[in-house]
Amino acid sequence: MSIADTLYSAVVKRDRASEQGLSPQVRADLPANGLRLVGAQGLQSAGDQTVNASTVLPWLFAALGVPPALVGLLVPIRESGSMLPQAFLTPLVVRARRRSLVFAAGALVQAACVAVMTGVATLGHGLAAGVTILTALAVFSLGRCLCSIASKDVQGRTIPKGERGQITGLATMAAGLVAVTLGVGIRLLGDDRLDAGTLAWLLAAGALAWTASAVLSAQVREPDDTPDEAGEADADSPGALARSWALLRDDRGFRHFVTVRSLLLVSSLSPPFIVTLSLQAGADGLSGLGGYVLASGIAALLGGRMFGRLADRSSRRLMALGAASASAVIVAVVVLTRLAGVDGASGPGALALVSAYFLLTLIHTGVRVGRKTYLVDMASGDRRTVYTAVSNTTMGVVLLLVGGASAAVAAVDVVWALLLLAGLGTLGVVLGLRLPEVSRG
Repeated sequence: MSIADTLYSAVVKRDRASEQGLSPQVRADLPANGLRLVGAQGLQSAGDQTVNASTVLPWLFAALGVPPALVGLLVPIRESGSMLPQAFLTPLVVRARRRSLVFAAGALVQAACVAVMTGVATLGHGLAAGVTILTALAVFSLGRCLCSIASKDVQGRTIPKGERGQITGLATMAAGLVAVTLGVGIRLLGDDRLDAGTLAWLLAAGALAWTASAVLSAQVREPDDTPDEAGEADADSPGALARSWALLRDDRGFRHFVTVRSLLLVSSLSPPFIVTLSLQAGADGLSGLGGYVLASGIAALLGGRMFGRLADRSSRRLMALGAASASAVIVAVVVLTRLAGVDGASGPGALALVSAYFLLTLIHTGVRVGRKTYLVDMASGDRRTVYTAVSNTTMGVVLLLVGGASAAVAAVDVVWALLLLAGLGTLGVVLGLRLPEVSRG
């Protein structure tokens, strides 16, 4: 056995039956490709922790004296900006024979944009600094688009069913380790000592992580010949984009998946409201920035490997279980805060809210691994690329709608926003269990 084969077998529970269905070329390259994908995706996820639009960038804005109104644009630009353009970029990605190079290009775009943010953090101040960072973040989101479209296709072409979820899970663990380190560092420094200079070093580390991710992904060896599936994504035909959207309208199975994915937003949109509940009570100490970053990192570290294996068994059941668990945690938080009088100002209350945040983040880790694995397993060839792009573009729109609705409800009462998300999650359980099984089982 080669060194790569030994290492890959040590970190991934291999599905020998699925591997036998691969071509000799893909099977020979599998161990090295698997390790490269874990490294590339792990470095990208680690970089994400250093440019977190919910934690790091708002702190940077505060340190630079950026007007508070611009803070509200960070998450929409990063999240929706990385999803909405995907259907429009699909013809460009499909035209590339080596999708791993598309992933590398997207990683380099992100590295360059974070380098710009590093310079602004070092030299900038005020409104000009905020506008420059937001502009860099918008271009950064386009790089994320390319990586998102290409990564699932590369994984589907080089990794067999039964092992794909573990690849995603291991990358998630790597990101969790970075978040834990970051959270501990913030706790040791003290939240009030995070100045712009310190955050600039953090951003510089993120730029290096994306550069290393690009180098690793460019080395992935893809099969020489992967024919299109029924010509679904012929980039040179005039109606390629229209047919991509037609998939959502006419493909019942794909539409079912997108609907379920929309309802799974319960695990991604609810954690900020937990933080809001804590802040409204004047929380500090354990429930400060460091505590929540640390909780997020531990969740990813613990959940990555475990959920990766569960996803390979049944990504459908993992998604449904995640929606059910997130809804249950939300209901428990509402009961504690409204009926038991728990709030983030007291020690026990702070611990309860941070624990709820940890559980929701852990559940979201499982949901993300599950839905990514399901999407990779449900299709092959260029149809997978189109599915990824159309799904993410649709989710960009849904994210704006559901996020706007929950924010509007939260303006009245945060608890009602949480209950709205819990209701959506409950519906997601019902529809998720009705999805067809596509994983190895």
